[in-house]
Amino acid sequence: MDPHIIIVGAGQAGLQASETLRAGGYEGQLTVLGDEPHLPYHRPPLSKAWLAGDMAVEQLAMRAEAALERKNITIRTASPVAALDTARRLVQLADGTQLKYTGLLLATGATPRQLPGQSSGSADGCKAIRVLRSRDDASAVSDCLRRCAEHGLPVVVIGGGFIGLEVAATARKLGLPVTVLEAAPRLLGRVLAPVLSDWYATLHRARGAHLVLNARIAEIHPVNDHIAEVRLADGQSYRAGLVLVGIGVCANDALARAAGIACDNGIVVDACGRTSAPDVYAAGDCTARRLDDGTLLRLESVQNAIEQGRAAAAGLLGQDKPFTAVPWFWSDQYDKKLQIAGLSHGADSWVVRGDMHADTPFSVYHFRQGRLAAVDSINSAKEHLAARTVLTMPVPPTPEQVGSADFDLAAFAKAAQAAAA
Repeated sequence: MDPHIIIVGAGQAGLQASETLRAGGYEGQLTVLGDEPHLPYHRPPLSKAWLAGDMAVEQLAMRAEAALERKNITIRTASPVAALDTARRLVQLADGTQLKYTGLLLATGATPRQLPGQSSGSADGCKAIRVLRSRDDASAVSDCLRRCAEHGLPVVVIGGGFIGLEVAATARKLGLPVTVLEAAPRLLGRVLAPVLSDWYATLHRARGAHLVLNARIAEIHPVNDHIAEVRLADGQSYRAGLVLVGIGVCANDALARAAGIACDNGIVVDACGRTSAPDVYAAGDCTARRLDDGTLLRLESVQNAIEQGRAAAAGLLGQDKPFTAVPWFWSDQYDKKLQIAGLSHGADSWVVRGDMHADTPFSVYHFRQGRLAAVDSINSAKEHLAARTVLTMPVPPTPEQVGSADFDLAAFAKAAQAAAA
C-alpha cells in the first residue's frame, strides 16, 4: 500500500511529530486524528493567561490551518478513534470509518482524575463541578469564574498541585475568595522540596487564598445547577460557584491496551518512542518511558511532548534519535515563575541560593547522594538555563560549591564547557 502515517492525537506531541516527519523528508499521506473539535492549541495558558482573560482564543492556536495545508498535513478534528488493529494495520474511527496505516503514532494524552461519584461537566450534573484539561474545560471554568464574580460566590480548588494552584492564583487575581483543599500535609509534595512547598503556602496565603492541608473529602454534592458544596471528613463544608478538581491525570492508554500493546500506567516506550507493536510509536502524556535501569518514567510536560514527538517521528523515518535531554517544567502563579530543571525525586539534601523571604529571585538546588539532581528557580531564567546545561555535565557542582557565597552557576557551566572543548 502507499505510505500512510496516522497520528492519533492532535495535541503538542502529535503536531510536533507531523511537522518533524515533513521536515525529515516524508512525502506520503499524513493524517492527524483529533477527538476535539479544535485544531491543535496550547494547553499551558488554559489555567493562567487565557483563563484570566489576558489572551484571546485565537492566540491559543499552535498553527494556522493554512500553514498545515502548506505542509500537506491532514488534520481531522472531532474524529475519535474507537479501536486499533495492529495485525491488519487498521485504525477504526468511532463513526465506523477504517483507515490503513504503514506507520502509527499514538499521542492520546491524558485525562483528569475524578473523585468517586464526581459528575464533572455532564449535561445533567452540577455545572459548578469542573476539571481543567481541554479548551472546552477551560471555557466552562471561565464561565464559572464569571458567574462567581457576578454573584459574589467563592471558589474551591481540590488539589494543591500545579493546575489547582495556577487556577487558585488566577481566581485570586480576579478578586475571588479561594479555598484550596489538599489531601497531603503540604502543597506540591510530589514535585517540590519541603522548603519550597512552605514558600508556596506562604505565597498563596499572602495573596488571600485559604489553604486547608490534610483535607479529606467526604462528599461533593450539588446545591443547585450552579453551586456545589464540598464536605470534609471533619465536618467542615464549603459552598462555591466553582469546585475545580485538580488531583492529577491518568494516561490515555485504553486504545493501546485493547490492541495488545504493552502498557504500565501509560503506553510503554523506549527512548525513541517505540511501543511493543511493530511500526507503532507513542509520545507525550500517554507514555511511560523505559529507562536504562528498567524503571519507567512518566513525564507530563510540553518539553516531553515535543521531544518524544521528534524522536517518534525519526523512528517512523527509520532513524534512531532517542530523547535524552534534561527534563524541564514551569509554572506561573501570581507574578512568580517557577522553572524546574531535572528530576528531584529521591533528593536527600538541598541548598537554597538567594533570599526566599525577599521579593527577589532565588533557586533551590536538589542533591541525591551528593550529586546535583535538579534546580528549581523562581523568577531566575538565567539560572534555569544554566542548570539545564550543568545537569548534562559529567561533573556538576557539589553542595559545598553551590553553598559558597561567590558561586555562579552560569560561570561554572561556561568554564566546564570550555574545559571540555
